[in-house]
Amino acid sequence: MSPLTQEALRRIISTLSSKNEELESFLESVDNTLTGLQDESCKVMSDLEAELELLRSTLEDKGAELRDIIREETQRKGAELQNQLSEGKFALLSCEELLAFANNTLAITDEEEFLKVAADRLELTCSFRTHLLGSSMFGDLVAVPGTPEINIPGCVVRDNTVTVSWRPACDANAADVTTSGPVEHYEVEYRKTNHSNSLAAAGGACWEKIHDIRDTHVTVSGLKFDSDFVVVRVRARNKSAARGVSIFSSLAFSFGFEALTAHAELKVQGDTVTWEPQGIKGHDPRLRGKENKSSHFSHATSLSRSGTPSPSKSSGNRAGRERFTGESYTVLGDQEMTGGCHYWELCPLLDWKSFSVGVAYRASLGRFDQLGKNGGSWCLHASQWLQTSLSVKHNNRAKALDWPLPQRIGIYCDCSNGDLMFIDVDRLRLLHAFKAKFNQPLVPAFTVWCGGITVSTGLQVPTFMGSFLSTSRSLSNLAQ
Repeated sequence: MSPLTQEALRRIISTLSSKNEELESFLESVDNTLTGLQDESCKVMSDLEAELELLRSTLEDKGAELRDIIREETQRKGAELQNQLSEGKFALLSCEELLAFANNTLAITDEEEFLKVAADRLELTCSFRTHLLGSSMFGDLVAVPGTPEINIPGCVVRDNTVTVSWRPACDANAADVTTSGPVEHYEVEYRKTNHSNSLAAAGGACWEKIHDIRDTHVTVSGLKFDSDFVVVRVRARNKSAARGVSIFSSLAFSFGFEALTAHAELKVQGDTVTWEPQGIKGHDPRLRGKENKSSHFSHATSLSRSGTPSPSKSSGNRAGRERFTGESYTVLGDQEMTGGCHYWELCPLLDWKSFSVGVAYRASLGRFDQLGKNGGSWCLHASQWLQTSLSVKHNNRAKALDWPLPQRIGIYCDCSNGDLMFIDVDRLRLLHAFKAKFNQPLVPAFTVWCGGITVSTGLQVPTFMGSFLSTSRSLSNLAQ
């Protein structure tokens, strides 16, 4: 063998030896890795088995807890269903009782007795309904709101308006908080009545309603107080309604014309009086069409000393012993004033020529007497016949007033304090104030010649009278 070959073999053997050592080192490393992997796998398996055991224990505990909850809920639901069944039976019996009561109540013919019985039963009906609302079988319903309480200091009756104020049930009575339902809004009802019993209406009057009130107060305006009372009722509302509560307004003076006293040439219709001559010659020719001037002159010379035209005495029908006649074109009111404060207004019609308005003792006026001509009558006289004049009259004495003819006159009479005032309402001016000692009942009195007047009654004493009352003491008057 050549030396070159031997050298090559030696190099090969050396290389193989080196590779063998590397292979042994690699196998040792693989063996160590396998051993570590086996150890780690055993540890992981041990931890996994421990977690699985813990999870199994937890699931068993939760399962036992859920079984207890389901068992308890089943028992509770069963008890509730049994309770609902009992309540349903009770409701059925109560409904039958209420139905029988309703049938018996409908058989009552007396109105006051009917309303009293119905009001007494309302408490039981509301309690019955509240009892039902507490049950889960009526869970979609809402508890009845508590009854509001009228706030008397906040209620005002003035200028033909009524302002009503109230407190919610939770403010009025703390005990109602747990039993009263929520309030969505309020509803106010009002109507007129002539009875102290608030449930009895005047002449079958219906309740007027104001809906959807969000505040705890409301003002009802434009009222005419022509009944003894105006009843106001407040209800708190949601899906159910509470019992109403009521207040009463003060009474305003309301009257009509006593047609039996009216002069035969006065036509009384509602709140209006018009002068309608019955074909009598001698009246103003301008009211009867075109006439000769001599007829006009005859009227101009027939003026009395007070400036009032003096038409010829009527020879027509004078039916009734109390009917005014002659030159007393007068009509009286049908209501007497014996005390307290009263207010009404007068407006002349467009074609008016002469009128008087005031008060009088009924017994002091004879059939031929004119207002202001005796000690038992007081009046304001207005005329635009031939010349314009405004004056007040009492006991056959007259005082001229330097003021334009008013289009709306307010009359204020305080029988107790002896005050009689005439107001120009449009200009808010006190025309005149009488001071007298009224010792008999008074009646409103009116004289109309040529044209007509309309009267507004059932009015509250307006607030502007306060300033006039404070200044009237210093004004001169014709009393006594």
